[in-house]
Amino acid sequence: MYEKGYRNVEYSRTEVSRCLRYPDINGQGRLFGGRLLAWIDEIAAIAATRHAGVNVTTAAIEHLEFKRGAYLNDVLVLIANVTHVGRTSIEVRVDTYIENQETGYRYAINRAFLTEVCIDENGKPTPVPYGLTLETEAEKARWAGAEKRIESRKKAAREGY
Repeated sequence: MYEKGYRNVEYSRTEVSRCLRYPDINGQGRLFGGRLLAWIDEIAAIAATRHAGVNVTTAAIEHLEFKRGAYLNDVLVLIANVTHVGRTSIEVRVDTYIENQETGYRYAINRAFLTEVCIDENGKPTPVPYGLTLETEAEKARWAGAEKRIESRKKAAREGY
C-alpha cells in the first residue's frame, strides 16, 4: 500500500506564530473564531502536505474546542502534527496556544482534529504515499484516538447523522 515507505510524526510537525492585530479581533474584543479556524485549516494542510508530498484538501474539521479567549497583541502559537494515516486520508491535530511574552509559557486555547485527503491533479482522492511510523507511547495513543474518531464518524454515517 505504501510504495515509498514511511515517515515519522516529527517529519510533519509544523509550527507558526502570529501576533493578534485589530483585523483578527471580533466585536467583543477577542480573537475572531473564524480567523483562528482559517489559520488552523492552513497549518493542518501544510502538515499533511509535508507528510504526503502531494496536494491535499480538507475533508472534515472535528472536535474544534475553544478553551479560552485571546486578545489584541497576544502571541498565538499553532502546532500541527499528523496523528493517523489511512488509505487516502491523513488526520492532523492542531493545538493553539497563547505564549506569555515574559516567561515563554504557553497556555492552551484551542485543539482541533482535521481530516485531509490526498488528491491528484484532477482533484480526485489518491492513496497517501507514506505510512506513519509511531515512535512514542504518546504517538501510539494519538493513533488509537484517531481510530476511535474514525469509527465514530462511520457509525454516525450509518445512522444518518
